[in-house]
Amino acid sequence: MNVTTILLDFALASVFILIGQLIRAKVKLVQQYFVPASMIAGFLALALGSQGLNIVPFSKSIGSYSGILIILVFAAVGIGGFSFSKKGFKAEVDRVGSYFSYKVLAQSIQFCLAPLFSIAVISKLFPQISYGFGLCLTAGFSGGHGTAAAVGSVFAKLGFADGTDIAMTCATVGILSGIFGGLAFINIGTKRGWTKYIKNFAFISGDLRTGLIAPDHRTSLGKETISSMVLDPIAFHLAILLVASGVGVVLNKYIETNFHIELPSYLLAFIFSFLLFIVFKKTGVSEYVDNNLISRLSGTATDYLVFFGIASIKISIIVKYAVPLLMLLIVGELIVFITLMYFGPAMNKGSWFERSIFVFGYCTGVFAIGFILLRIVDPENKSKTLNDTALAGPLTTPFELFGWSAGPIMLLNGQHWTFIGIYILITLGCIAVNKIFHWWWLKEPLDRPAVGDE
Repeated sequence: MNVTTILLDFALASVFILIGQLIRAKVKLVQQYFVPASMIAGFLALALGSQGLNIVPFSKSIGSYSGILIILVFAAVGIGGFSFSKKGFKAEVDRVGSYFSYKVLAQSIQFCLAPLFSIAVISKLFPQISYGFGLCLTAGFSGGHGTAAAVGSVFAKLGFADGTDIAMTCATVGILSGIFGGLAFINIGTKRGWTKYIKNFAFISGDLRTGLIAPDHRTSLGKETISSMVLDPIAFHLAILLVASGVGVVLNKYIETNFHIELPSYLLAFIFSFLLFIVFKKTGVSEYVDNNLISRLSGTATDYLVFFGIASIKISIIVKYAVPLLMLLIVGELIVFITLMYFGPAMNKGSWFERSIFVFGYCTGVFAIGFILLRIVDPENKSKTLNDTALAGPLTTPFELFGWSAGPIMLLNGQHWTFIGIYILITLGCIAVNKIFHWWWLKEPLDRPAVGDE
């Protein structure tokens, strides 16, 4: 593979992504179900590439791009840093505390139950199945295509080469579940009085449906913090992300060579970029780092990651694991259903449906799916879900990072019950905390009042 090959792969990917956006903008059926343009593009490429009709000449390297792009995405998360609002937290501790606990539980329950079912049931029926099989479901559902690529790359190093394709398939099914399942739940919720801010979703704005933003709704991508006469602002922000990503890769190779410890490059990139965030904060450099631009660069990498992740899925591997994968996906769907319909109203008091449907979208794919579902049921964020997500996000990150980094290693190196036990304890701990602090509202009616009206 050479530089020209990479350029041609991304050029072809760009053609498909543009076609995907055109389809999203023009086809009513696609608009109705909010299918992302990058996902449409990925399926088209999968059908026309070497796995399908073999018309489009992608190189054999397209399966490796997702593992590289995810490093950039995690670097962007670290550079974005964390911020807390102590005053807001203290003033609304019940709402934020219960939501934080619910958000942790929504992910920890996937970390424990999916691997548990895989090891206790699937591996007994299919002895050749890797003990990491169940984590592929969690990586795809709770993490999305980016995390699926990251976890898959670690599995590959540990000898579970099929992990990437399985995790990518789970991520694709997860996003589709988030979209179609989310819309189905919203339809039920509006009819039964669970939604507090809309009566139906027939009036959804055109920009959400088509992806094309009207002139009077457009906002700036970011601010020019660096003079373009000296250095283009996008080049400046991209350079920061690439430096952090490169350091992550170099550190990974250094640690592996000298200490024989395999750590994910994306995790090391995240840690280094977060250290950069702290240094930038102390030195005043952060004033010249625009988080909107960082977010847009991360979003760009994610769109291409989703495309390559779907386009490079090996259909033969999916066929090979068809029965155990179907079993795992059914259990995954059951987990997210219970999380939404049992723990959602139990651990969120006011506007429980709006807050729970966001977490449902987030835990079946990506933040964007949760955001779309939330905008449908709460277009003005009256439930304060996004505010509480911003506050709880930094606190939930360690629980996720441990699972993504330590999970593959522990599951494949004889520590599977320890890993599952840790997340069972976290799940039970979330329930216990909510009951101790009287944040348990299971017996409240499902058509209860909104946030602020309790």
